[in-house]
Amino acid sequence: MVEFPRADERARMVERQIAARGIHNPRILAVMRQIPRHIFVPPPYDQSAYEDNPLPIGNGQTISQPYIVAVMTELLDPKPEDTILEIGAGCGYQAAILAALAKKVVTIERIPSVAELARVNLAALGIGNASVIIGDGTTGYPAAGPFDGIIITAGTPQVPKPLLAQLAEGGRLVAPAGSRDIQELVRIVKKDSQFTETYHGGVRFVPLIGEYGWEGGNA
Repeated sequence: MVEFPRADERARMVERQIAARGIHNPRILAVMRQIPRHIFVPPPYDQSAYEDNPLPIGNGQTISQPYIVAVMTELLDPKPEDTILEIGAGCGYQAAILAALAKKVVTIERIPSVAELARVNLAALGIGNASVIIGDGTTGYPAAGPFDGIIITAGTPQVPKPLLAQLAEGGRLVAPAGSRDIQELVRIVKKDSQFTETYHGGVRFVPLIGEYGWEGGNA
């Protein structure tokens, strides 16, 4: 693996914030030790990139705290052969983590300037298997589906039906669902064309905006 600056900080982050709190998937821990989170955080916040909290990235958006990224990634359980859809590219950090764990990642971002930020960050690390699409993530991206994993990185009132339709057999979907102010992580698994839900604790994300999100006609 390529060794990026501030490796000691990442090692402490993984040991104290992630492994110590119950994340044990060795592939996820290894990738989070490798991917330089500070590259995805604008100054002056990049100095706090390895602390246990979300940080602003501009346009009212945030990068999730490292522990939440790890939790959602573990729930998604990406395999090396998987194609993953991410709703809400943000600065590209979650996509970078997923790209190191899966075959292909498609990430959708509604704000053009934020999408460009994600593209720049991913390119800076030489990540070539993650594509950033500008659009309404609540409708998914059927052209690249079905997806083995779908992850929503903004709070949604409910899991958008188009995303469930684009989930492959055996696929997993992870989303923060609930109110605008507080959500619960839900994991949905598709098996024999049926969906099974499990719940994994309270979180707080920026609202998911779109046709099937908070400001759409189907919310």
